[in-house]
Amino acid sequence: MKLAGRTALVFGGGSSGPGWGNGKAAAVQYAREGARVVVVDQYTAAARETADIIALEKGTALAMQADVTRAEDVGRVVEDTLAAYGTIDILHNNVGITDMGALEDITEARWNRVMDVNLTSVYLTCRRVIPAMVRQGRGAIVNISSLAGATVNAYPYFSYYASKAGLNHFTRAIAVQYARQGIRANVIMPGLMDTPMVQKQIAGQYADVEAMRRARDAGSPMGRQGDAWDIARAAVFLASDDAAYITGVCLPVDGGLACLAG
Repeated sequence: MKLAGRTALVFGGGSSGPGWGNGKAAAVQYAREGARVVVVDQYTAAARETADIIALEKGTALAMQADVTRAEDVGRVVEDTLAAYGTIDILHNNVGITDMGALEDITEARWNRVMDVNLTSVYLTCRRVIPAMVRQGRGAIVNISSLAGATVNAYPYFSYYASKAGLNHFTRAIAVQYARQGIRANVIMPGLMDTPMVQKQIAGQYADVEAMRRARDAGSPMGRQGDAWDIARAAVFLASDDAAYITGVCLPVDGGLACLAG
């Protein structure tokens, strides 16, 4: 039980569709390793679904609703978590969206929406959680980015590239600035993943979902996509004492895809 006695606050802990999304799997995996988990999602039902799974496995979880682009929502969740459990030992940021389109067709509103959800939200959560971690003298932040934050692929999602690259560098800055206060911050960069979010937001680039799966499987050096549990297991590692001397790392979980882009 690598995380026994710790509290994990997971933003984006629901799933955007049937099955296992990255945040949902991470929340459950944290609980399986002994953490008390606060599952936060824009949709109450999605948060409750994950919390109910944890409860059925005899874990401890609370479900909370929040819009991570609203500072007041983030603040409320942080205060409620501290009131319930006293500490926030792990902050996991999993919220993200894509926006496909030609650059000249992307409006300022669309651009700003992606930046708010993918990048500003992490600033808001870190701003509220880090003071508690400083008081504790410890904490682990795990931010879910994308391989698109370090490489460029065939998808036309300019704001997604920019927001994820910004998230990577923001996390490195947090890691350096707060290292002496016992806080570690790392990024996971998923590569080609088969999750509900991908099926919902990227499938439009293909004839159908199965065509998307075939193409994305073929694009991986391993000949297959990863899944949410690959991300969840990496998150537990980075949040645990097994990674006690690891901070400021952008970890590809991608079946080797980053090697082709390098």
